[in-house]
This record gives sequence, structure tokens and C-alpha cells, in this order.
Amino acid sequence: GAPYVHLTFCSQWAQWLLGNVEQRTFASSNLKFSPAVRRVAPVFSRASAYGDNVAITDHSGSHTYRSLYKNSKSLAGLITKALTCQSGDLQGKRISFLCANDASYTVAQWAAWMCGGIAVPCTKHPPSELEYVISDSQSELLVAGQPFMDTIEPLAQKLGLPCLQLPTTSSLDTLQSEDTRMLPEENISDWAERPAMLIYTSGTTGRPKGVLHTHSSLQAMVQGLVSEWAWNKDDVILHTLPLHHVHGIVNKLMCPLWVGATCVMLPEFSAQKVWEQLISSKSPMVNVFMAVPTIYSKLIEYYDQHFTQPRVQDFIRAVCKERIRLMVSGSAALPQPVLERWAEITGHVLLERYGMTEIGMALSNPLKGPRVPGAVGVPLPGVEVRIMMTNTTNAIIAEGNSKGTRVKAGLEGKEGELLVRGSSVFQKYWNKPQETADTFTEDGWFKTGDTALYRDGVYWIMGRTSVDIIKSGGYKISALDVERHLLAHPDITDVAVIGAPDPTWGQKVTAVVQLKKGKTLTLSQLKAWAREHMAPYTIPTGLILVEDVPRNQMGKVNKKDLLRQFFPTRSD
Repeated sequence: GAPYVHLTFCSQWAQWLLGNVEQRTFASSNLKFSPAVRRVAPVFSRASAYGDNVAITDHSGSHTYRSLYKNSKSLAGLITKALTCQSGDLQGKRISFLCANDASYTVAQWAAWMCGGIAVPCTKHPPSELEYVISDSQSELLVAGQPFMDTIEPLAQKLGLPCLQLPTTSSLDTLQSEDTRMLPEENISDWAERPAMLIYTSGTTGRPKGVLHTHSSLQAMVQGLVSEWAWNKDDVILHTLPLHHVHGIVNKLMCPLWVGATCVMLPEFSAQKVWEQLISSKSPMVNVFMAVPTIYSKLIEYYDQHFTQPRVQDFIRAVCKERIRLMVSGSAALPQPVLERWAEITGHVLLERYGMTEIGMALSNPLKGPRVPGAVGVPLPGVEVRIMMTNTTNAIIAEGNSKGTRVKAGLEGKEGELLVRGSSVFQKYWNKPQETADTFTEDGWFKTGDTALYRDGVYWIMGRTSVDIIKSGGYKISALDVERHLLAHPDITDVAVIGAPDPTWGQKVTAVVQLKKGKTLTLSQLKAWAREHMAPYTIPTGLILVEDVPRNQMGKVNKKDLLRQFFPTRSD
């Protein structure tokens, strides 16, 4: 009847408004809209709507959306002058920037976009990687935030590039004297397919590649997460991750700024500072936290050392349980002992998800509902996934989207390569046409290079096919699965499992292990323990003890480096 029609119409209208889409046609006779067209524009275009709301809090204080916008526009004017562009539209020009985890990063990013350029975020270490990114991206201008001028300026001189220095974050408003009349930002209407950002891969399986995203693919990433994780303007996220990977750039910075929320940024990770923020009663109070497994491990270690009194522990659990609405883990496999201990401490079962530089986030456990430890959930809105057999048949094992997954009869639980398709997928690898072509199927699916399976209604990532799938004596063994088991050993604090070359078995399962302080472990002792917990063919036949398992800032291990280090004559 009429009430049902009215409610349906209102619900549809609200969804279109929230999705920032453009209405095309409307037929009053049957209350139907034609398919909506997504309006694409960079995140800075939304800043005026949030005005004097606090966008970022950093070591220098608070920065409103209005001030970020004005400072970005002024920097864009300086960039335009430095590149002597008459029209002000720097479409296609790469602008590399190195900034601390503070408001200057957003100012540099927005400024690059305001003048139509491509933002290239850089990492501060090692210096050789910084030079590689600037050179490989063929950047035409460098922007240095405090305190990186001493790092950037010599590189600019060496490469013959202009360089702009940003003032300290407490003095960013001094940028606003710049004339911005020549900027094209307000006249650009073709944002969707404009190249927006070059993000370099972590390089754990080869030299870092420049992943080119358009404004359309970035917006698709953001809107998918805003929808699935229920981002809203009242959220306050604590940001501790590097800002040259998708996790830190999109999930933790662009998402809150898209909805008008607040981002509290720490200059670098400190377990003490993170705990202070999580349980602080000072405004703004954090209610969203995302990190890599290594950070959660370090937070647990700090907790165990410093929060020993039962009343303090009860207080921490109560505050985290009542105030924080979402805690997420990603970028590397989450060890189950870490998940379980974090749940004991905070009352939160960490939300695990799966993504890549090339695709943004593709799979996620639910915001509300049961989360399966070790699994990465189901496809996010707008994302399609496939699991393909890696043999010559190229048979589809499973295929699905946010509405469900179909599995081919007889192939339930089989492993294969994960393929992804959707509007968040990148455009190309920078200056690598052959590698770009090789990584897509003929019908447009991106080949992730990860081995996955679909079981019990959720997807599981078994690891990088090239380094995490160990072929030993006819078995295909997931290094990540072996690591999950070994981390349950009472004396092991961290582990990386590699496939060491072996003339008899092809590869042998070798555990690179970091022990808890004061503990010892032999291979025979490890094997004896493993026989009670693991399938016989997955038990390590090699053991290497190290003081620390080397991990990058995103918690990833470069297993090719480990192989070269411990098996130098046979692994290259």
C-alpha cells in the first residue's frame, strides 16, 4: 500500500544521498530511478562542508578542515609557480613529497591534487629507496615537510629537481599569503579517470613497483570502507602507521577525512603513547584503531609489563569495550595468540581484512556479527573475487561478491590463486606495460599472486604463492598456516617460515624463530611439540634462531631476503 511505497522511496533517496551519487532520471508513475552514476571528486572537495570541525590533531595542535583546505590551496599555488605552468593544471605531473605523520602530509597530498598533479608519497628510509621512488616515478618536483629538508634537498640537487619546503605544522597558516587565482581545481570536472596517486609496493617479493590509482579507484576504496565499517563524522581514529601504503593512506586517513571525522596522528609508533590515547579521557577521545599485527604484539608486551594491577586491567578493558567501536588488524597475517590475548585485554575481537596496494581492501570480516579467527571474511561492496586453479585448466573454484559466493561442485575447500575485479582496482604499474599486462586476465581480473581458499562461508589467505606456498615432497604447504601453529608454542614470540632449497624434497619447511627472553629450543624439541599439534608433513625440518625476526614498518617479512641470508648459494 501507500505507506510501503513511501518508505521505500525515502530509503532509496537516503542511500543515494549518502553514496554521493548523481540522480539521472525519475519516473513518478512507478517511483523508479535509473542506475545511479557515482560522482567522483577528491576528498578535499568535501572539506568546505566540515568547516571548523577538527580534521587532524598532531604534535602541534588541532587543524580544522577549513585551515587544511586553505593551506593546501596555497601550497598548490607555490607548486604551480615552481613548475611554471600557465594554466595551473599540472595533469599527469608527478609530485613527490616526504612529510611526517602530521597535518603537513594532508596539505601536500591535497595540494598535488588541487593543481591536477599526481601525488607520490615517499618513505623516509632507507635513503636509497627514497631516491628510487623519486627517480622511478619521474617526479618533476619535491615537497619536504619538517624535518626532512636535509634529506630531500641533496636529492633534489642530485636529480636537478625544484624543491619546496613546508613550514612546521604549527606555522602552516603562513602559506596562506600565496595567490591561488590560477589554480584549476574548481574548474576540473573530469576527476574520475585522472591519475591521482602513485603508491609503491612494499617490495617484499621484488623491487617496489609504482601502482597508479585514479581518483575514481581511490574514491571506490574509501566509499566501500565507509559503507562497510560505518564511518561517521563523530569518529576519532588514532593513526600510528606510515603514510606511504594503502593501509595508512586510505583506511586510516582518507576515510575519516571523507566523512568529516577526526584523525589523531602520532609522529611514530610508541606503545606507551598509544595506550595513553586509547584510555585517555581528554577530547578528542579515540573510538577507532587500526594497526598491523606487530603493533598489537608490542602493545600486548607493554600491557603485560606495565599494567599488572587487576583494577588497572579492569579499567582498561572497560574503557576499550565501552568507548572504542572498531579495532582492525591488517597488512600481514594476524597470529591467533595475538587475537585471543587482545580480546582478553580489551574485549575486542580484532576485525581482520585483506587488501593490497593494487586493489585497496577486497575482503573483510563483518563490522557486526561473528569474525572467524584467521579468515578474512567476504568481499566488500563493489568487489568481485575469484579463486582459480593454478594448473593449466584454469578452472574457477569459487566466485563471489558481497551478496554471496558460488563454489564449483567437487572443488569445495580447494586452494587456488585469488583474482579481484572492481572499481577500486589500480590502472597500471608505472612505466611497466608488460608487467601490467601479465597481472591481468583477458577478461579484466587482477591476479593477486596470493593463494586462497573458500571454506565455511569465508575466505582464507594462505600466503604469497611465490614465497609462502612451500612445495615439499609432493605436498603444498602454507607457510602462514605453519606460522599460526608455531606461534602457539609457549616459548616462541615470533616466527617466519620459509621453504629452504632441498635436493630430496624440493623444499624443506624451515622456521626462523625468535624466542621469549631466557628460553631455549632445539629442533628435536620443536618437532616433539609439533607432533602433538600439526600434520606430520607440515612440521619444520629446519630451525634457525634469531634475536629478532626482521619486519618492515607494515609488519611484513621479506622472505626472499631471509632465503638469501641463510641459504646464499642456493636461493637466488
